[in-house]
Amino acid sequence: MTEPEQRRILKTAIPGPLSTELQARRESNIAAGFGVTLPVFIAEASEGILVDVDGNHLIDLASGIAVTSVGASHPRVTAAIREQADRFTHTCFMVTEYESALEVAERLNRLTPGEFEKRTGLFSTGAEAVENAVKIARTWTGRDAIVVLGHAYHGRTLLTMTMTGKNVPYKEGFGPFAPEVYRVPSPYPYRWAGAATTETGIAEEAFEQLVDQITTQVGTANVAAIIVEPVQGEGGFIVLPEGYMTKVAQFAKENGIVFIADEIQAGLARTGDLFAVDHEGVVPDIVLTAKALAAGMPLSAVTGRAEIMDSVRAGGLGGTYAGNPVACAAAIAALDVIVDEDLPGRARHIEEVVMPRLKELQAECAAIGDVRGRGAMLAMEFVVPGTRTPDPDAAKKVAAHANARGVLTLTAGTYSNVIRLLPPLVISDDLLEDALDVLAEATRTLA
Repeated sequence: MTEPEQRRILKTAIPGPLSTELQARRESNIAAGFGVTLPVFIAEASEGILVDVDGNHLIDLASGIAVTSVGASHPRVTAAIREQADRFTHTCFMVTEYESALEVAERLNRLTPGEFEKRTGLFSTGAEAVENAVKIARTWTGRDAIVVLGHAYHGRTLLTMTMTGKNVPYKEGFGPFAPEVYRVPSPYPYRWAGAATTETGIAEEAFEQLVDQITTQVGTANVAAIIVEPVQGEGGFIVLPEGYMTKVAQFAKENGIVFIADEIQAGLARTGDLFAVDHEGVVPDIVLTAKALAAGMPLSAVTGRAEIMDSVRAGGLGGTYAGNPVACAAAIAALDVIVDEDLPGRARHIEEVVMPRLKELQAECAAIGDVRGRGAMLAMEFVVPGTRTPDPDAAKKVAAHANARGVLTLTAGTYSNVIRLLPPLVISDDLLEDALDVLAEATRTLA
């Protein structure tokens, strides 16, 4: 098959007639609770381009929500999938085993932070990874309480939506929620309500609040785990200020609490390091991966200290599709690409290209209150000009303008006022510059 041309091409309005026809079929057959960012149907994709059924070439600044970091059809990944599918697609790893699952575990044990002995459990989704990490932490500690941050996102299952901060659309009407989940303030620099104005001060104040709330409201001896996204994803691409995670990890260690890094969105090269915690040199007890792990195939992992991971009795972890062999084959190839093609370095380059342009837009457009991020995980937060009042309508308008002109963008944030940029790490500079030109044009519509 010929690879799609790597440039933006608009042959019809977006969505085009064939996508519109398919969307009508969708609405008659798919449950309404499944939302959609842009109602176009994709026929093929490669590197930084999505081609829809009408022949439009869209620049991909979403990567399937940070999943297709190596591109949507990297030849090494697709070849691995084909080869494994030809041999067998499933046996259930808990029934009969296969080497590819073992190899993924070996690689994650080697690549994740920490020189200690590790174990890995493979699952299917990010939410499954979070849930199983909680089960493991509770088993190891004999405690119940789980501490999460404000603005967190950890999934859509009963437990993980309880752990998630944003109500609509993730929690509204779905209660009652899981017990023993406690939320502490997130050190959100742009919206920090404390006295501190520097990142160092914010990190210190937020840490002091975490300690105070755990000590007085939960009881340190009751806490099984503290779980943190090093860069908060759905919460609005909030980069936790330098020093905060180091303090939290040390507090956890001193009090027998399992420190869990949720690297499901920020991990595997996305922020310019193999893992986002590497930026600060933090070594978690448990690291969670998913999304980019298998380049689009459903696979997630819980990797952690051997003594913690092995505390669960045989049969306590698993799942019919956990560590599916085709997904494991894809993950081996994807991890090879991430390392061999230095995708952490590519993420840092993307930041060097994109961040100056975002800062230029911020200086030009009073509705952009903040630009932030790390690596290829970057964002603009929209506000009512002259204030810090969130303006979700402005973000929605800019995203719609960009989408209509063939640049796929995503909104995010607890206040739905953030546009997040998650390009494939293999995207070309030419596509990036073109996409940024369209975003600039879109922000100017706010004036």
